[in-house]
Amino acid sequence: MAAKAEQRKTQIVVVGGGAGGLELVRRLGTRFGRDAYDIILVERNRTHIWKPLLHEVAAGSLDANMDEVGYGGHGVRWGYRFFYGTFAGIDRERRLVHTAPLLDEDGKEVIGAHEIRYDYLVLAVGGVSNDFGIPGVADYALFLEDRQQADQFRSKLLNACLRVTHKVAQGETEAMVRIAIVGAGATGVELAAELYNAAHALRHYGLEVFDETRLKVTILEAGPRILPALPDKLAEAAAAELEALGVEILTGTAVEAVEPSAVKTQSGRTVAADLTLWAAGVKGPDYLSGLAGLETDRSNRLVVRPSLQTTADDRIFAIGDCCSYTPANEERPIPPRAQAAHQMATLVFENIVSLTEGRPLKDFVYNDRGSLVALSRFTTVGSLMGNGQILSIVIILTGVKP
Repeated sequence: MAAKAEQRKTQIVVVGGGAGGLELVRRLGTRFGRDAYDIILVERNRTHIWKPLLHEVAAGSLDANMDEVGYGGHGVRWGYRFFYGTFAGIDRERRLVHTAPLLDEDGKEVIGAHEIRYDYLVLAVGGVSNDFGIPGVADYALFLEDRQQADQFRSKLLNACLRVTHKVAQGETEAMVRIAIVGAGATGVELAAELYNAAHALRHYGLEVFDETRLKVTILEAGPRILPALPDKLAEAAAAELEALGVEILTGTAVEAVEPSAVKTQSGRTVAADLTLWAAGVKGPDYLSGLAGLETDRSNRLVVRPSLQTTADDRIFAIGDCCSYTPANEERPIPPRAQAAHQMATLVFENIVSLTEGRPLKDFVYNDRGSLVALSRFTTVGSLMGNGQILSIVIILTGVKP
């Protein structure tokens, strides 16, 4: 009697282990398990750290090793498989995801290129900083998109602080570390505040002559005010807090070019900078352009339907910063925020379950739950939303020992 052929599993592949992708594979793994389904996460990093914490890693006030999540162990716990590799493309006709060869630190191949079969595919590859084609940004600015970039910024920051400490010891009493932050969204604003907190602590780690008075941070924002996602009054409160720390805020200031030691504005001003951090916008990764015939918008993000399926392929979904969805009667796409990625992951999970059960799909409805922006050690501003109302808050903790 011939042995019964093993039933082919339904394979669901998620590319990208950020806020949306990690939430999705956890839900899928919990729902489907490993019996008839195979849930696979393709990710180029071994560990995950929540992106809104990267400014603390960059400033040196957070040890990423204490807050990161290992994908391998997380997958064992929640019922999905982690594939360590870099996404390299899609073959829609054969339903395959391609990954690039994995190289070690010396550039030697560890494992070759792979093909991973999928029945359903979710692209959650995140976004990258948009330099808008401005000269010098790619060459001289630093970014804050992942753990490696945060570590790079921290290393350069510490080196700059050491140089200033040495100069002061040699009698250059006016020496300072000058940092320009381009973009006044949550990332730029929180980093500016965190830098002053970190500078205050450096004297306890061998840099006795360095403190926040040796730091000069300038925020450059092309728009009329900082934190455009928050109400005007809260943005004003945040600006006042930043200025109290010592941050210079230049709104209505568009950047013309970034140079090795300065940022030039369109108005003709030159802002001296030992380090320049670019946090001015989000676009899709370059490789999404023309990827397998999938539609992208002018910011190179994948255009999706209300179900979050791509316009060209019902078996491929996109969520998070890499996707572009503009609701009916709206002029702009859903903003690239962590809470949007979380809500998208929830809907795609429900829609994939519906596809496997032959039920109709749901449309995505974004619910803005508000935002909190941390400033200094004991101050947070933000807005919380619910029941159609907005609660604006400013939290100041006093009498708390660091």
